Amino acid sequence: MTTNLKNDRFLRALLRQPVDKTPVWLMRQAGRYLPEYCATRKTAGSFLQLCKNPALATEVTLQPLERFPLDAAILFSDILTVPDAMGLGLYFAEGEGPKFERPLRHEKDILNLAAPDPEGELKYVMDAVREIRRALDGRVPLIGFTGSPFTLACYMVEGEGSGDGFPTTKTMLYNRPDLLHHILKVTTKAVTNYLNAQIDAGAQAVQIFDTWGGMLSLDAYRKFSLSYMAEIVAGLKRNKDGNVIPVIVFTKGGGQWLEEIAAIGCDAIGLDWTVDIASARARVGDKVALQGNFDPLALFAEPAAIRSEVGRILTGFGQGSGHVFNLGHGISQHTNPEHVVALVEAVHELSQPFHQAV
Repeated sequence: MTTNLKNDRFLRALLRQPVDKTPVWLMRQAGRYLPEYCATRKTAGSFLQLCKNPALATEVTLQPLERFPLDAAILFSDILTVPDAMGLGLYFAEGEGPKFERPLRHEKDILNLAAPDPEGELKYVMDAVREIRRALDGRVPLIGFTGSPFTLACYMVEGEGSGDGFPTTKTMLYNRPDLLHHILKVTTKAVTNYLNAQIDAGAQAVQIFDTWGGMLSLDAYRKFSLSYMAEIVAGLKRNKDGNVIPVIVFTKGGGQWLEEIAAIGCDAIGLDWTVDIASARARVGDKVALQGNFDPLALFAEPAAIRSEVGRILTGFGQGSGHVFNLGHGISQHTNPEHVVALVEAVHELSQPFHQAV
C-alpha cells in the first residue's frame, strides 16, 4: 500500500493489515462540543453556510486534529447536501433540525427527481475535499462520506427528522413501493457519483451512513436499504494512484444483519454500542474489518471509567488488526473535550499489546 502518509494505521486497519496500535477517530469529531468549532460556525453565520464555505469547512475539519492525536480526519459536511443539490431546498430552523422546503410527497415531483452534478451543485464539497487534503499534507488520511439512499429518502419524503419512525416514508414503502424505489434509484446514482467525485478530489476512504436502516424489518432492509448500498459499493472507485480506497458501511441498529452487510463487498462495518464486538468478529470472520462500538454517552463518565470501557472493547476484539476504534454513533455536543483526550490516549496505549505479536 503506497499512501505517502505520515500515519496510515487507519487505512491499514480497514484492510486488516498489521498496525502498531488500534487507530481511532470519532463520528462527528468536528462539532459543537468544541468551543473553537462554535466560534467558527458563528463566523460562518449558519451551519449551512459553514458547510458551503470550503475554507471554513477545512478549518473545522482540522480543529479536532489539533486537540487530539486522532488517526483520521473526516470531511466536514452534512449528509443532506445531496438532496439539497437535487432541489429540495434544505434549511435549518433556529433550535431545530434540518428541514426541506419541498419534500417529495407527490408522484410528479418524485418522477422528476434527477441526480445532481457533483462538480456543479456540489462543487463546494469537492473544493473542501481538495483544500483539506492540501492542509493535511499527509498527516492522516481523509474520510469522505454520504448518507445511504434509504436514510436520505427518509428526510426527502418526510421533509424533516422524525421522532416517531418516519411514518410518511414507511407509508410510502408499504402503499407505493414503486415510488420509494424510484427515489432510491435516483439517489443511489447521485450518491455513487458524489462519493466517486470525493475520491477524485482526494478522499482516501469513504463511509456510508445508513442511520435509519435499522428501523426496518429484515425484508424491507434487504429491499430498500442493503440492495442499494450494495449497488453503491459496486460502483465506487476502489483504487486511485495505486492506493486502495476502503469503504465502510454503518447501519445504526443493524447488528443483527452483520453477515449480510459483510457480503456486499465493503471493507469494514460500523458497529453501534449494542453489539458485542467479540461475537461480531466471530460472525464476520476475515471478510471485513470492524469499526466503532463505544457508547457515545460513556464519554460523560469519568476518565477512569472511559479507560475501563476502552479496555473492555479492545479485549473483546482481541489480537490482531482489523478494528478501528470509534463511537457507536456521533459524539454528543455536551461532551467534555478532556474526556475525548482520555479516550484517545486509552485506545492508543491499551491497544499496543494486542498488536505486538502480529
